[in-house]
Amino acid sequence: MKFTYTEKKDTRSGFGAGLAELADKNPNVVALCADLIGSLKMEKFIEKAPERFFQVGIAEANMMGIAAGLSINGKIPFTGTFANFSTSRVYDQIRQSIAYSGKNVKICASHAGLTLGEDGATHQVLEDIGMMKMLPGMTVINPCDYNQTKAATMAIADYKGPVYLRFGRPSVPVFIPEDMPFEIGKGILLQEGTDVTIVATGHLVWESLVAADALEKEGISCEVINIHTIKPLDENIILQSVSKTGKIVTAEEHNYLGGLGESIAGLLARKKPTPQEFVAVNDSFGESGTPAELMKKYKIDADAVKEAVKRIVVN
Repeated sequence: MKFTYTEKKDTRSGFGAGLAELADKNPNVVALCADLIGSLKMEKFIEKAPERFFQVGIAEANMMGIAAGLSINGKIPFTGTFANFSTSRVYDQIRQSIAYSGKNVKICASHAGLTLGEDGATHQVLEDIGMMKMLPGMTVINPCDYNQTKAATMAIADYKGPVYLRFGRPSVPVFIPEDMPFEIGKGILLQEGTDVTIVATGHLVWESLVAADALEKEGISCEVINIHTIKPLDENIILQSVSKTGKIVTAEEHNYLGGLGESIAGLLARKKPTPQEFVAVNDSFGESGTPAELMKKYKIDADAVKEAVKRIVVN
């Protein structure tokens, strides 16, 4: 495999590391948290810039309103809480106070998807990408590992406009080079192939690389693309790839309704109809369990990617 790893880290720690660097690099960056400092790894930012941190408490709707207000005066607010509380609980405030007027607020959402694990279905948000990508002007980013999450955190501070940054709780392989630039809206071709295109986001990028490596041993050549920015979608990299392979599998830790797969299906329907298989949660809530158990049961692991590829290539 072209990409290997020597350690595992949680992507939320990548967010914390990026935010801590921003404390030194950008005096306009401020951080807000809804009583989850440790879970969002915001301690280092607070150590460096205590006067630019606001502990809002368990009042997520208020946090979004405060962030919108701070942005009016030139500050760059980063809000921090779980993905479920960053979207479902505060959707009206985001729509009305942030998205509608294009406020420069960075909504940073941890513990996304099934891999939140044992906390169960009430916390495992699987519809957040769909909710946020439907808001006009909202940029939606879902990085794949610690290094990419850190780079994304720093990149969005320089980007003008509202951003939803999604990351997770479990430790996952770190395989993106630390010095790889993060370009909002630009997918990354990780591996070239000829038989099928696999487009993945978030934790499913590594799972897709593992699947592609196994499939290569069986004579199936997979092109693997990391779509870290779901909106705006890098249409060119996807269309160029399917023009070569003629088939596509999309992989994400999200409901198949409203996620990356549907965005790509819409693109292909408009510009280049292509056979597609979805690796995603099949219109259900989650349940308590370890991340590995849940990914296996809900068919969003490397084995599920392999099965989807074989369905579309072999059948």
